[in-house]
Amino acid sequence: MEFIGFQKMPRLSRDVIISEKIDGTNAQIAIEEMNGFPIPGAIYEKDGLSLFAGSKNRWLAIENDNYGFAKWAKEHGEELLQLGPGRHFGEWWGQGIQRGYGLKEKRFSLFNVSRWNDETKPECCHVVPVLWKGTFNTEDIDACLKSLERRGSEAAPGYTNPEGIVIYHTAGNFSFKKTIEKDDVPKTKELFNEPKS
Repeated sequence: MEFIGFQKMPRLSRDVIISEKIDGTNAQIAIEEMNGFPIPGAIYEKDGLSLFAGSKNRWLAIENDNYGFAKWAKEHGEELLQLGPGRHFGEWWGQGIQRGYGLKEKRFSLFNVSRWNDETKPECCHVVPVLWKGTFNTEDIDACLKSLERRGSEAAPGYTNPEGIVIYHTAGNFSFKKTIEKDDVPKTKELFNEPKS
């Protein structure tokens, strides 16, 4: 039998980045080098790079899309190639998706705030708003959530019903979410067991 050791545990009291949790649908852009051969399923290709659009669970195609994300990614393919090879996760949100945020358009907001900001992102993308950075403590986490509830969305100023926050623990390389409403209710129970109003 192969021996598997217990993994190293990061310390809790390390840096966290708190950003606004946007209520849309999970999306990703993957960019791969073609190495001289086209890669099946790519929705855009240029300069030896193939671009793929994905949801949380599958690769997308124009004819099998998720709220128009693949179509948008193809239309903005040249700009999106600026993200570079790799996987780039974010939220596809806005008009007609979940809360909608009072927007007349859809937006793609990148999650990796350590890499992307308003100066480094492609023009067609947004970045989730950073609400706070510092050493993990529950007081600042609670303060960020209460501030967001009181002031409204940072991602869509003027929208008064934001969903919550994401706490990214840098040493653990893991994210946690905390919602303003029904944070103590598992999503599966919220979706399937509660009566519809």
